[in-house]
This record gives sequence, structure tokens and C-alpha cells, in this order.
Amino acid sequence: MTSSVSTRRLALASARHPWRAIGLWIGFLALAIILAATLLDGAMTTETTLTNNPESAQGDELLSERLPETRDTINETVIVRSESQTVDESGYRSFVEQLYGELVALGEARIAGGTHYYQNGDASLVSADRRTTLIPLILPDAAREDVGEIHQVLESAASGSTFQVLATGQATLDAEITKVAERDLAKGEAIGLSAALVILALVLGAVAAAFLPIVLAIAAITVALGAAALVGQFIDLPFFIMNVMTMMGLAVGIDYSLFIVSRFREERARGRDKLDAIATAGATAGRTVVISGVTVALALAGLLVTPDSANQMIGLGALLVVAAAVLASMTLLPALLGLLGDRINALTIPFVKPTYAGLGDPGGAGFWTSISRAVMRRPVVSLVLAGGLLLAAASAYLDIEQGEIGVSSLPQHMMSAEAFAILEAEFGFGQDQPAVIAIDGQTSLASVETAIAALDAAIAADSAFVGTTREAHSGADLTIVHAWLAGDPASPEALEAVERLRSDYVPRAFADAPANVLVTGYTARLVDLNDVNETYTPIVVALVLSLSFVFLTIAFRSIVIPIKAIAMNLLSVAAAYGLLVLVFQKGVGADLFGFQQVDVIQTGLPLFLFAILFGLSMDYHVFLLSRVRERYLQTGDNNDAVAYGLQSTGRLITGAALIMVAVFGGFALGDLVAMQQFGFGLAVAVLLDATIVRCVLVPASMRLLGTWNWYLPDFLHWLPELRVETPDLAPSGVAGD
Repeated sequence: MTSSVSTRRLALASARHPWRAIGLWIGFLALAIILAATLLDGAMTTETTLTNNPESAQGDELLSERLPETRDTINETVIVRSESQTVDESGYRSFVEQLYGELVALGEARIAGGTHYYQNGDASLVSADRRTTLIPLILPDAAREDVGEIHQVLESAASGSTFQVLATGQATLDAEITKVAERDLAKGEAIGLSAALVILALVLGAVAAAFLPIVLAIAAITVALGAAALVGQFIDLPFFIMNVMTMMGLAVGIDYSLFIVSRFREERARGRDKLDAIATAGATAGRTVVISGVTVALALAGLLVTPDSANQMIGLGALLVVAAAVLASMTLLPALLGLLGDRINALTIPFVKPTYAGLGDPGGAGFWTSISRAVMRRPVVSLVLAGGLLLAAASAYLDIEQGEIGVSSLPQHMMSAEAFAILEAEFGFGQDQPAVIAIDGQTSLASVETAIAALDAAIAADSAFVGTTREAHSGADLTIVHAWLAGDPASPEALEAVERLRSDYVPRAFADAPANVLVTGYTARLVDLNDVNETYTPIVVALVLSLSFVFLTIAFRSIVIPIKAIAMNLLSVAAAYGLLVLVFQKGVGADLFGFQQVDVIQTGLPLFLFAILFGLSMDYHVFLLSRVRERYLQTGDNNDAVAYGLQSTGRLITGAALIMVAVFGGFALGDLVAMQQFGFGLAVAVLLDATIVRCVLVPASMRLLGTWNWYLPDFLHWLPELRVETPDLAPSGVAGD
């Protein structure tokens, strides 16, 4: 049974009617640009929602139900500091009161409430040296987007004075992180596109041919962002979704186009006419792109099963851009090739001779011929050395510590980082993010009061906390205890402190009290996020491996090929994890790369990297194996097919990998540590996969297994056959057909 969606016919139809295809894409692009420009910014958030209803979500819901007036508000803190005056001096008081008045004058739409030391006499708002004071503010949640107006007031007040004025809080942090992410995005795009263009020109040997994949990638990213903007009207999008989608779009869009353009030029060099060359490229490289895209999609689909809105939306965003890249490669690219024809070879690069993958002499000379000969001559040695190197790199993964990269690791030029340093030094806590203990019980009961006192005592004896405050709401039968965490509320110490609250202090204190107690707040949400990550990681991995195995079995009519692919992909991903730990946790080479050493790898990043890397690594695997299988179906000689596949794809795979490394590396040079880890992890994994795995492990293992590579048990012959090769290149009657 053969299953086929003809990429040949789709490519040929687009090439025969290029202006129809291009016109449709122009319409898609115009609509996408309008959607992204008008809807995307308002759909993005820095918050993560867990849909499995953890304790933090239950606590937030309880607070919202009993205290609806706090449902749509957020807290901000203004810090005023002087090197020459104390809060006891009249000049200090005048400055604070005038500043507060200017803030309140912004109106209730911006400032819903607030207070200061001179208004309430609260000594906790003043530092021990009395040179720093805090102005707590309550903002309507809708004012989050307009926090810049508050910053302008603070900058104006501080200008020309002797006072330092800063703001901190979730709105300020969101605004600053978004600004840095946008700057990193622009830098990453500039570096990635520039490097990609140079590499493409060197690989393809012509400037015109090099520009085509760039155009396709940009088109795919634009359309995908427009689709994401629509999705964002129903579900909040993580603020860094644009970074991820741009990275993915540049990587897969350029790679897919590179494979098809190379095959088109190869077929033209064979003597085929323009339309026939486009059709053949669509039937071979085009179908490989579809299979690669489906494999990437299956890997990313694993993220959709996690009850984490950020993972779900990032997975969906990456899926959208991969789908757009595949669609552009199948329709827009053939249309452009139909218009350009041999003009794609214009502006040739001096001293760079174009090579055509399928036209090389397997017995000839050259770098990839030498590599293939060496690997095929010593398959056991090649397998042991390459595998041992990856295992050595992967060993550092055993020391991985996952956690949240908090405000303490922000770039020092950010106001939030400076505010954190002052708060930690002067007040003992780095952010206005206490653990929030919601006590659902009658506030007048003596047993409840006794339990709260016992809880206060337990917290006071724990050095991870720096004090508590209490709010009693008798009308709502609710008491709220704020337990202030020392240092960074995202630190491992803070997370462990909240875990002690939940597992020890609260159960012990309220053992005999008729009250339901829930611990929520920023740190508690991180604890719940870690629990979700630990629970769902094995589920996602098992799902992705299972789906990939089934699909590759159908695509290559073999159970050996998918088993090897899965094993080698896991090995390359593990090696990337190990290098990530070495560089960021242990600091090996961090200064060399310009990265910041931290104590943890961002929570959930290994899972996210697994889904993306497992899919991306299949690009090279499928591309290499497609040429191997195509040759095998022609000759029936496994060793010849493996050598031919490596020789004919080596330059393209290397060029494609270098493009991905350049794109991901460009984003790794940003200021946010989480994005540094993300970009570095992707770049190093792709580099390992395209060199050690694809060029050594795959051919060495295929050489050793021989015809067993194509083994499909008789009881699975009923599976539909999704051919990778064009029918006229695959004569019937060859083993494995």
C-alpha cells in the first residue's frame, strides 16, 4: 500500500503558474503583517498559567473570590535613596511627598492606591541607615502596559536632584525584559541573517541563489507571526515567542529552501529542462522537506500535552513557523524558481565552484569523499570514537540543576537589577514577591489565631524568611499572611523555603485548626511549575519518541532506521545538555563566549530543547537517509548507497548546520541568560548532530548493519508506504521497495 501526497505535482503547478502562487503569498503576507502589527503586542505576557489547578492557582482563585477588589491589581515599589540625607530631614520629606503627589496625579487609571513613610509612619518602609525609603503602589492590572509613564515621572523627579529613584515590581520587570528581548531579537536577526547569507553564498556559489532561502524564511516567519497574533486573542502568548519563532523560522526556512534549490540546480546540471527540474526537486528534496517538517511537528507536539501555557504556546508558535516554512518551500519557492530559472546562478562568487550533490563521482577525490572512505573503512573505530566523545560530553548532564533564573541574574544595566541589589542590601529581600499564605477560616476563632501564631513562629525561626505581615478580613473569613523571602524569590533557597511551608510549617501549625490553608505567590508558582516539569518530562519524551518511531517506520519502510535515529538523536541531545551544564553552571568557557555563569539551567529548558532538537536533528537525518535510500533502491548495494549518501549531502548538511549555528548563536549573544542558554543549547546540539552524528555515527552504523538497515518485519508490510524518492528514480524489484 502506497500513500502519497504528490509534492511533485504541487511544485510543478506552482512553477507553471508562478504569479498565482506569488499573488496568494503576497495576500497572506499583507494580512499577516496587519495582524501582527495590530494584535501581537497586546497578546503577549511574561506570566505562565498552569492548567492542572495546582495549589498556587487554588490560592489565587480563593483570594480573587473573597477579595474581588484585588483581582485586577498588581504591586509596584518605588525606591528613593539619598547619599547625603536621611528620611528625618525636611528636604527628604519634601522630595518624597512631591514625588508621591506627581504619581497620584497620573490618575486612578494608572495608580489605584499607595502610601509612604510620612503618611503612615511604617518603619518597615525605611532602611536601617534611614537613607532609603520605599513607596508601595497599587496599579490596576490594565496599567501594566503603561508603566513607562510612571518611569517618566521618576526620571523627571530624579533629574537634577541628589536622590536616586528606582521602580521595581512585575510591571517594571515585564517592561524591561520585553525591551531587552526585543533588542536581543534585532541583534540576533542581524547576526543570523548576515551569517546565513555569507554561508549560503559560499555553499551555493552564487549571490542570487543565496538570497532565495532568506526570502523564503522571512515570508514563513511573517505568516506564522500573523497566525500567532490571531491565536493570541484567545490565549496569552509568552513574551519571548517572537524570539523563538524567528530563530526557528530562519533555521528551518533557510535549510528547507537550501535543499530544494540545490536539488533544482543539480537537476538542471543533469540536463533536465526548467519545469522538469523543478518537478524532480519537488518530488525528491521537496518530499524530504515534508517528512522533515512532519517529524519536527511531531516533536513539538509533545509540548502541547504539558499543562503549562508557556510551553504550549511556544510549541504552537514553533509549529506554525515550521508549517509555514514547509508550505513556502512547496509553493512559493517553485514559483520563484519558475520565474528565475537559470538566473538563480547570477552573481557567482569568485573562486567558489558550485557543486551538485548527486553528480559527484563516488570514487573521486574531495573532502567528503575522504571522510566517507575513512568512516566506511573503519566503521567500528569511527563508531567507538564518535560515540565515546558524545558520551563524555553528556556525562556533565548528571550534575544538572534546574531552577528559575531570577532578577538577580538580570543584566546590571536594568533598573530592576539595580533595585534588587538595593532591596537585598537595605531590606533583606530582593523583590516585593512574598510567599502569600491564604487562610480560609473564621478569623475570630481562637484555634485559628493560635495556629497563625505558631506559623509565624516557625517562619521567624527560618533564616530563608525575613519577616511576616498579616491581613485579617473577617467579613470574608480570610486571613492573609505575607512571608517575606530573603534574597531572590526565584532562588533555589526560596523555592525550598516555600516547599517547607507547604510540607511542614502549615500542616504542623494548623493540624487542629478548622481552616484550609493554601500557599501561593510568585515563588509558590515556580514550585508548582517545577513539579509540572518533572511530571510531564517523561510523558513528553515517551510521546515524541513513539510518534517519531511510527512515522519514520512508515517513511523509510524499516524498523532499524527509526531505532538508530532515536538512539543517535538522544545521544546528541544529551551531549548538548552536558555542554550546557559545563558552560553555564560550571562556567567552563563562559567568559570566552561572553555568557553569564549561573547556578541553574532555566526550568523547563531541557524539555523544550528536547522537543525542538529532536525535530531539527531529523532534518539532517532524513536528508541524508533520503539520498541513501534513493541510491539503494537504484543499486541494491548498501555500502555504495551509504558512501554515496554521505558524499552527496556532506557539503549541504554542513552548510545548513552552520546556518543554524549562526542563527542560534546570534540569539545566544543577547543579554538575557535564559535566551543565552536556549541559543547556545540549540547551536551546539545542531553542530554536534550535523558533524559527529550525521557524518560519522550514521554512516558507520549503516555500514556495520548492511542490508539489516532496511529490515521491516513481514507483519508490518501492511503499513502505508510514504515514498521519499521520486518514482522514476526508484525502479521496482529492488529489495526494500
